[in-house]
Amino acid sequence: MVLTDIYYLVKPLIPWRVRLALRRALATRKWYYARAKWPIDQRAGELPPNWPGWPNAKKFALVLTHDVEGTKGLAHVVELMRLETKFGFRSSFNFVPEGQYRVPEDLRTLLTQSGFEVGVHGLDHDGKLYRSKTKFARDAARIQSYIRLWKASGFRSPLMQHELGWLHKLELKYDASTFDTDPFEPQCDGVGTIFPFWVANPDGMGYVELPYTLVQDFTLFKVLQQSDISIWKRKLDWIASRGGMALLNTHPDYMCFTAQCDSDQVPSALYEEFLTYVRDNYQGSFWSALPKDVAKYYCESLPVEARNTRRRVCMVAYTFYELDNRVRRYAESLVKRGDQVDVIALSGSQFKESVERFKGVTVYRVQHREYNEVSKWTYARRLTSFLVRASVVLSRLHKHHRYDVIHVHNMPDFLVFAAWYPKLRGAKVILDIHDIVPELFRNKFKTQFSLMYERILKGVERVSAAFADHVIVSNDLWRNTLVQRSVDPEKCSVFINHVDLELFYPRHRNRTDNTFIVLFPGSLQWHQGLDIAIEAFAKFHTQVPSAEFHIYSGGGGDMKSSLMKLAETLKVAPSVKFFDGVPLDEMPQVIANADLGVVPKRADSFGNEAYSTKIMEFMSQGLPVVASRTRIDEFYFNDGTVHFFESGNSGDMARAMLDVFNDKLLRANLVARGSEYSERNSWDHKKEEYLRLIDLLSTESFDNVQLPENSALEHAVSEAGGLDSGCEPIGQLPSRTEK
Repeated sequence: MVLTDIYYLVKPLIPWRVRLALRRALATRKWYYARAKWPIDQRAGELPPNWPGWPNAKKFALVLTHDVEGTKGLAHVVELMRLETKFGFRSSFNFVPEGQYRVPEDLRTLLTQSGFEVGVHGLDHDGKLYRSKTKFARDAARIQSYIRLWKASGFRSPLMQHELGWLHKLELKYDASTFDTDPFEPQCDGVGTIFPFWVANPDGMGYVELPYTLVQDFTLFKVLQQSDISIWKRKLDWIASRGGMALLNTHPDYMCFTAQCDSDQVPSALYEEFLTYVRDNYQGSFWSALPKDVAKYYCESLPVEARNTRRRVCMVAYTFYELDNRVRRYAESLVKRGDQVDVIALSGSQFKESVERFKGVTVYRVQHREYNEVSKWTYARRLTSFLVRASVVLSRLHKHHRYDVIHVHNMPDFLVFAAWYPKLRGAKVILDIHDIVPELFRNKFKTQFSLMYERILKGVERVSAAFADHVIVSNDLWRNTLVQRSVDPEKCSVFINHVDLELFYPRHRNRTDNTFIVLFPGSLQWHQGLDIAIEAFAKFHTQVPSAEFHIYSGGGGDMKSSLMKLAETLKVAPSVKFFDGVPLDEMPQVIANADLGVVPKRADSFGNEAYSTKIMEFMSQGLPVVASRTRIDEFYFNDGTVHFFESGNSGDMARAMLDVFNDKLLRANLVARGSEYSERNSWDHKKEEYLRLIDLLSTESFDNVQLPENSALEHAVSEAGGLDSGCEPIGQLPSRTEK
C-alpha cells in the first residue's frame, strides 16, 4: 500500500490528462499479462459451497450500482434514474458524504421513494480512508453516523480500496468494494468469485460482500479506450451461464446525456445499449435486484454456519502436501467454506507439476526432497534453500492475492520468516509447531556440541514465535513447554492431529486372505522404535506364522537399510514388507485391510511427548491399537482405548500383540472404544475453532483506538450532510415500467 499511499498524496498535483495517460500506458501492459484472467477468470465461476441459487429459480442476478464522485455526477443522478426507470430497472446510488458536494435530503428521499437505494461511498473521495487504523477509526465513526442518518444498508470504499477485516467497524449489511478480477485498479487483488460471500466476524456477526463483476465504465471506455460494450456483453453472457451475479458499477460523472460530451465523458447511449441487451436477451430469466435485496436474500437463505467466505490463506510447509494429513486438514476445511487457499510445498519424484490444483487447493511445488539427510548440515542446507525459495514465491503471490493469513508449518521454526513480506503488508502469520525442534534435534543428531545447538534452536524458537501473530502447537504437553520458554500463552492454541472423518470415514475390508497384517505407517526415525517393533514381530511371528508386518514410509535411507538387515537377522525378512508412502486418500483403505495397528515409540526419546496421528487413524477404521506407554499417549488415551506395552521392551510388545490376537473380547472392546474415541475427537468437533481463529486474525482490532463521542458525531453529521446545500429542487420521475 505504500506506493498507493504516495500516489494519492500527490494525485491532486498531477493534471488529469497526465494521470489518464499514465493509467492507459500501465493498463496496456497489464492487459497483456492478465489476458488469461481478465475479463473472465474461469475459477471465479465455480459455485460456492451451499449455494442456494437465486430467487424463483432465476438464472442469474443483475445488480446495478453507481458511484457519484463529484458535483457533475450529482447533477446527472435524476437523468440516470429516468433512463433506468424507462427500462424497468432500479439501482443503487452511492454518495460521498463529505466530498466536494453535499447530498440534498430531498434527492435521497426521491431515490428511496422511487424504489432506488442510497449507499455511502466512503467519507471523502481522496484515497486515504485506510491510511492508518487511527484515521480509519475516526472516519468510520463518522461514516457509521451517515449510514444511520441516511438509513443506508451498504457501503463502498472510494477508488475500490478494500480492507474487509476493518469494515466490521461500520456495522454494515453489505459492502461492495471488491471485484472478481480487475488488474487495472490500483489495489488490484480480486476476490476470485462472481457470487456474494460472507465476511465473518469472530463474534458470529458479519456482512455480505458483493464484488462487482462487470468492468467499470471509466476503465472500459476511458482507460482501455473501448468504443463499444462488447466486453460487457461477453462477460454478462459468461456470468449468466455460470449462474452468478452480474454487478455493474458506473459513474454518472462520466456519463453524457447531451450531444456534446466533455473529454472525460462517454455517451449515456452506451449504458442504454447495455440495458437493452439485458432486457432483450435475458427477459424473465434474471433477478433484477438492489444490493440490499441480494444481501438480505443471502442471509435469509443461508444460516451463518453454511455461508461461504472468501478468506485468502497461504500455507508454507516443508512437506509433500498430498501426504501431510495435518496441512491438508486445515487447507481443505478452509476451501470447503469457500476460502482461497494456496500451499507452498515440496515436490517429489511422483509430483511433476510445479503448480497444480488439488481438491480446490492450489499447490506450488518449489523444491525436490529426498529422505537421506544423514548429516545435520545437509538437512540445514535444504531447509535454508526451501526458506529462500518459499519466501520468493510467497512474496510474489502476495502481490497478486494479498493474503489475510499466512499459516507456516514447522519444521523448521525459522520457516516462519518466509512470510516477512506479507506481514509487512498487513497479513497475519501463524506458526504451527508440528514438532518441537530443539528436542527433536537432540534426538536426531547426537554430537558433542548438542547442548550448544539446542540453545541456539531454543533462541530461534523464541524469535520465530515472537514474529508470529499466533502459535499453534500439536499437543498440550508441548504447549506447556513452549509457554514456559518461548510463547505468550494468550497467543498459543493446541490442535492435536485430529482425524478428519470426511477422509477417514470407515472403509470396508476388501481383502479375503487369512494373513494377519500388522501395520505401521510413518517415518522411520529412531524415536519411532521400528527396530523394537521388528524384534517384537519376530517373537509374535513364532506364534502366528501367517502374520506379516507392513511398513509404509516415504524414503528412509540408511534407517530403512538397517531395519531390513535386522529383519533378515531375525529371519522374518519375507514377512516384513516395506512399502512406499501412499497418498493420504489411499491410506484409510490400507488401514481397513490390516488387523492390528502398532505405535512402538521410545519413551526415553523425542517420542515420549510426540503425539501420534496414526492412533486415531487406526481407530477410525476399526483397527485395534497396540501402543508404547509414553507420557503423551497416557495423557490422551487409557488402557481400554489402546492396549499399552512397556516402552522399549520388545518382549512386552509381542505379549500385547498376542493378547489382541488371542482375545476376541479384548479386540472387540478396543475397536468399539477406539471408534467412539475417534468420533468424539474428530476434526469435525475442532475445525470450527480453527476457522474462528482465521476469522479473528483477519479482523482488525480497534480496541486501543480512542474515538470521539457519538453525540458530537451526530451533531456534526446533521450540520455537514443532513442539509440541502442549495441545489435546485429535484423533479419527479416518470412512473415505473415493468420489464
